Amino acid sequence: MADIWLMRHGAYEGPRPGYHTPHEATLTQEGREQVRRSLPLPEGVTAIVTSPIPRARQTAALVSHLTGLPIVAASGLLAEWRAPSIVLGRTAETYPPAYRAWRAHRLADLHTRARHCAAFLHRASGRHGPLLAVSHALLLGVLSHLQEGPAAFTTAARAPLQFAETRLLPAHQRVGPDVRRPAR
Repeated sequence: MADIWLMRHGAYEGPRPGYHTPHEATLTQEGREQVRRSLPLPEGVTAIVTSPIPRARQTAALVSHLTGLPIVAASGLLAEWRAPSIVLGRTAETYPPAYRAWRAHRLADLHTRARHCAAFLHRASGRHGPLLAVSHALLLGVLSHLQEGPAAFTTAARAPLQFAETRLLPAHQRVGPDVRRPAR
């Protein structure tokens, strides 16, 4: 089984931490410098897959340019979920009640999407060898703690990847969508 390395995109133009970010947000100069400082990549990486969201795509393109590695896929499975416009520019304590209720139930959906993403990454590494997957903090955190089930969200939120941080996806996390949460 080929290694799969996870990288969070670099710093981006947009609101302060704790606020939802528009999908169109792009890398800042500091974000590009963070990506440069993250190199060299771990040994053996042969290809890049990325979220289609601009800040991740730009991070992947810069890594590709600096290393010569090909970007072999851009997948919505690696995308950050799109926040509804009603919460853009707001903090959690000012979200409308209906959004707060929905947010409480999205954890299972995020876990399911992360399982499908893990399966996608596993298939891509089977075709292309060791991969670098460029995505977003929360999804990458859930991928790293997939065996926890929907509770992975809480673990991921407590220790998010920093901008341009690279982390190895644990081998036991590279599972297909049919793998169930372990019994307790």
